[in-house]
Amino acid sequence: MSDVQTLMDMGFPKERVEYALQVTSHKGVEMAMEWLLAHGDEEIPAAAAAAAPAAPAADTATATAATASQDNAPSSSGATEAVAKSLKCDDCGKVLKDQTEVEYHAAKTGHANFSESTEEKKALTEEEKKEQLALIEEKLKQKRVEREEREKADALERERNRIRSGKDMTEARRRMEEIEMKKIVDQRKREKEEEKAARDRVRAKIEADKAARKARELKDSPQLSDAVASVSSTTTSVTSPTSVKSPPREYTETRIQVRLQDGSTLTSEFNVKEPLSAVRVFIQVKTGIETPFALMTSFPRKHFGDDDYEKPLEVLGLVPSAVIIMTKAAA
Repeated sequence: MSDVQTLMDMGFPKERVEYALQVTSHKGVEMAMEWLLAHGDEEIPAAAAAAAPAAPAADTATATAATASQDNAPSSSGATEAVAKSLKCDDCGKVLKDQTEVEYHAAKTGHANFSESTEEKKALTEEEKKEQLALIEEKLKQKRVEREEREKADALERERNRIRSGKDMTEARRRMEEIEMKKIVDQRKREKEEEKAARDRVRAKIEADKAARKARELKDSPQLSDAVASVSSTTTSVTSPTSVKSPPREYTETRIQVRLQDGSTLTSEFNVKEPLSAVRVFIQVKTGIETPFALMTSFPRKHFGDDDYEKPLEVLGLVPSAVIIMTKAAA
């Protein structure tokens, strides 16, 4: 059965059926049915209405020519032969109008046995048309619901994919942050180890200097004691109205007291040949201070500059003892 005949059997006028199929690009009965139901009150264009009778006219002419040829044809022995008016399914007994309906019925039911029949297929009654129309509307409604559910499922799947993609991006960003943080921690750890090794080297140098000073003191102590004894004996034996000045004493060590910024003090002995920078290193090792600072003396008041830190303590006048004050570095 053609789409036009199927829709006409439902009760739609032929002109509107043909126009609906034309509008929906002949995409099937369902599309045309939806258009007819949605535009039931609309008038079809005049051009479409005028084109509609063309097919019936051609059919009429063909039928007339066929009838004339039958009238002119010689009749066989006068016997009246039965004319097949329809086709019948031998499996279920359903009467079908033409070959199109046969093909549709065979595809739908799987039946394969058909024969010609003299029984004419009756047109659908109004009740049958209404029932068929209601059935088609129900199928269309069901397909519409299925399509909406399918669209909802697709939208839900797309949303899940979007959320999954967002979670993957968040996880990747978190892993990158962890890697960067680990790099920073490792770098800081290496820096602390290097600083500790540097402080240990400074401490070892200070201890070595102290050991060297003590060794020199032990080596020079007999000579000093002999010199002191000689000077004392000379002083007692010589009596003169004029006093004799003793030669200036040469010091090998000096005692340095450092006043820190918090009021506390540090005291240590240094070789007079050591530069002032040794005192600064001593302060850094003892206090752990890493920020820059400056040194000065209160009496006489003097601020030590960058060049002074390379000068020996005896040249700076910090022998045999001195008090050094720790101050903020100049801006």
